[in-house]
Amino acid sequence: FPTDRTTEIGQLISSYLGREKNLEDHTIHLLFSANRWEHVPMMKEKLHQGITVVVDRYAFSGVAFTSAKGNFCLNWCKQPDVGLPKPDLILFLQLSPEEAAERGNFGQERYETSSFQEKVLQSFYCLMEDKSLNWKTVNASKSIEDLHREIKSIAEETMHEVQNKPLGELWK
Repeated sequence: FPTDRTTEIGQLISSYLGREKNLEDHTIHLLFSANRWEHVPMMKEKLHQGITVVVDRYAFSGVAFTSAKGNFCLNWCKQPDVGLPKPDLILFLQLSPEEAAERGNFGQERYETSSFQEKVLQSFYCLMEDKSLNWKTVNASKSIEDLHREIKSIAEETMHEVQNKPLGELWK
């Protein structure tokens, strides 16, 4: 589940990211969080059915991006997402800003500048210091096949480890 741009909130986010609409920084942060909360009932239902849920970005991305703006502290940024389902695994696909800029479509959305991405990276490093979360860093400069193999292996190992573990809540 990436940001769902089909809901009313998602459409607002999409128009903001595409630079069609300007929104105040607190507002956009809270809209991203609200978009995640919209999916919680469905996520919990899937998880209770034993279905593995894979989320693209999730709360950590929102916290890292907003806190990189400079006038936000990490704690304020985390608050709207307190209580979301806690992931069993967070994969951080590490790629240098230079390599990321070489990939297709970089720079089309609002936050895609190398200087800003460097600040975002520093925010992610701060988030990774939280030892209550299972962060794994993966080198994303590998071939798609090698990257897929590594992610699949880590995911399968984690799924095996947590199969009988109850659902936790994020940052509680």
